[in-house]
Amino acid sequence: MEAWGSPNEEDCSMVPLLNEELARENSAKSLRIRTSKEYDWRAPAITLGFVCLESLSLSGISTNLVTYLSSIIHESNTTVAANVTNWTGTSFFSPILGAVLADSFAGNYKTIVFSSIIYLLGMLTVTVSATVQHSESSSSSEAKELILFIGLYLIAFGSGGVKSSLLPLGADQFDDENPTEREKKESFFSWFYFCMNLGAFLSSILIVWIQEYVSWAAGYGIASACMLLAIVAFLIGTPIYRVRRPEGSQLKRIFQEFVASQIKMKDEIAADSSSLNEVQGFHNLAHTDVFRCLEKAATTSTSETKDRNSLSSWTLCKLVTQVEELKVLLRLFPIWLTNILYSVAYAQLYTTFIEQGRALDTTINGRVTIPPASLLAFEILSIMIVVVARSCISHERSLTQLQRMGVGQFLMILTMSMAGALETKRLESAAKGNRISILWQLPQFFVVGCSEVFCYVGQLEFFYDEGPDSLRSVSTAISLLTISLGNYLNSAVVMVVEAVTKKWGRRRWIADDLNEGHLDYFFWFLAGVSFLNFGAYLYFARRYTLKRAVEAPAF
Repeated sequence: MEAWGSPNEEDCSMVPLLNEELARENSAKSLRIRTSKEYDWRAPAITLGFVCLESLSLSGISTNLVTYLSSIIHESNTTVAANVTNWTGTSFFSPILGAVLADSFAGNYKTIVFSSIIYLLGMLTVTVSATVQHSESSSSSEAKELILFIGLYLIAFGSGGVKSSLLPLGADQFDDENPTEREKKESFFSWFYFCMNLGAFLSSILIVWIQEYVSWAAGYGIASACMLLAIVAFLIGTPIYRVRRPEGSQLKRIFQEFVASQIKMKDEIAADSSSLNEVQGFHNLAHTDVFRCLEKAATTSTSETKDRNSLSSWTLCKLVTQVEELKVLLRLFPIWLTNILYSVAYAQLYTTFIEQGRALDTTINGRVTIPPASLLAFEILSIMIVVVARSCISHERSLTQLQRMGVGQFLMILTMSMAGALETKRLESAAKGNRISILWQLPQFFVVGCSEVFCYVGQLEFFYDEGPDSLRSVSTAISLLTISLGNYLNSAVVMVVEAVTKKWGRRRWIADDLNEGHLDYFFWFLAGVSFLNFGAYLYFARRYTLKRAVEAPAF
């Protein structure tokens, strides 16, 4: 049976020509991407250097933002938690916008350049805000705060374009058809995450100390200089990058596939997958038996067989591979949802963990003072240790991406339980007039760091590998979107908990004075949510069908 219906020569005479044209176009695109330039080790090295400096800059803003908003802007704990999670959520939502721009119109390289300029403007605006905040200018406090938040959200949108495009650009420097380069690419994701956390580690030690003991403006100024250096180095490497050209609006194409399947809702599903339309080309996806109702989009109706003029991309999908790509996105959806709830718990790292640290004894032997935000350096150090340890394990012996995400989900339950237990002990000591050392927070920071490596690195690799080839940036952005929505959801949860416990509880869970609240109840609540979420993840992960490519013969 021919792919477009009956083997009637009159009805199907245009099919071979159409298939041949699509196949050659598909082959040409793949060949152009793979052979445009020779592999140059400096290209991925520059992307690793860029992410390190960019992470140092962003962490110079985010790591100590809770302290800045509470001690300098004088916001309440609840308002600080909401503002920080909203800003963080926007920072991880904006990659979707950058990904659509990169995959459909501008490409990864141009998106990075454009976004970096916005990013740098935001960094400079925050630096100016900190300078004005400590000056004796006549500007009102509301105006100074407005300047700060303008800068913060310029950073949020600028970093979004960088986040969505830098990793795919770095991965594009390796040719999957070359075994040597493919092996290097497998370790690139871990080293990318390592460099990102190296920048955050240096920031939590150097930038945070300068902000606390020299000046906030100086700390933000150094972070801005690092971003400028990253941009300059990236531009210098322009001639050696392998750049994937944008192929038009791929999201529109996926939407067309969905519409086509709905238009043909009353049509029968093809009994044999060989009757579905497909062409010879690179990286065709194997047919799967899930969501078969969507296959109607690749089935030619009787009217379309008789009337060539009735063919439309809104009623007929030209490739069964395109339908399989839509199926992939739907199969990813349940896994994606569980990672949103994981991100709700992870958001405590930059909010309630810092607030808890401020209520602990931050002095060591009465001499050395440890800023609460500096403990993030220990969390980052644990991440780097795990990444290096994983790089020493052979690929054959390592856990699968789904297994690693499951380990990360389990460790988050342990993290929230440890934080809850510590807070309970802190409240008991505070009632007796004693203070617990901030060093007791180190175990929970270590465990959450391990959890982050297993879950988020595994998630980045999983969505990059499983997502459609033409939507690499979007797949990366969808992965990061879990962090964004997790932060937004955390902000909503904090507000609801604040309203409920304030009205009906004897003590607010997240009070301005934590000694008068029950932050431990909040941590135990998140531990329970994480436990239920882990069960849901195991259910969906065990039933997930991995994407499988079928190499078609050369056309």
